[in-house]
Amino acid sequence: MTVRKDLIIGGAVAVVALVSGGIYLSNGSGGSYADCVASNVAGGLDNFGTSFTLRNQKDEQVTDQEVFSKPSLLYFGYTYCPDVCPLDSARNAEAAEILKERGIELQTVFITVDPDRDTPEVLADFTDSFPGDMIGLTGTQEEIAAVNKGWRNYYKLNNQEDSEYYLVDHMTNTYLIMPGNETVEFFDRNKSPEEIADSAACFIQAAS
Repeated sequence: MTVRKDLIIGGAVAVVALVSGGIYLSNGSGGSYADCVASNVAGGLDNFGTSFTLRNQKDEQVTDQEVFSKPSLLYFGYTYCPDVCPLDSARNAEAAEILKERGIELQTVFITVDPDRDTPEVLADFTDSFPGDMIGLTGTQEEIAAVNKGWRNYYKLNNQEDSEYYLVDHMTNTYLIMPGNETVEFFDRNKSPEEIADSAACFIQAAS
């Protein structure tokens, strides 16, 4: 990743400014989580998510039910991203570490928006860069498109002129997924690890 930074970091900053706001949502989750929900989404976060079968960084085929067997922070990005994706992934991993110290289990999941370059082997190198047991997922272009559509995640490959060092425009929200593939909250880039940890703890404790 480091050899690409000088070439594409300027473009990445512009991309983040364009898409980091992504979806501004209005609250739909209720029930036992009503006291925990801070974000809002038209129609409710119940409408987010989809079932899937993808390949993890160990090149194993896994389903959404297998991946989301425990509370998870889900992020869509790509390993060739020069700054945003590593920073957001590090923040999410830090939030999980904060909860680990409190005796609360929270895992992190990274789904690529760049499956042509992000093979299981490449994802393994990326996920190994962060504390905890981050899960990296990839698939075919069609499989990745379907998963992104399920979480309403915009992305666009800018690979028309450069097939090697291209950028990918993408949204930068992180989703909190409860066991059974239930999306209950989302966090934008402005949220700190502590804020994410506190919010996730509320949901996890409400479910227990």
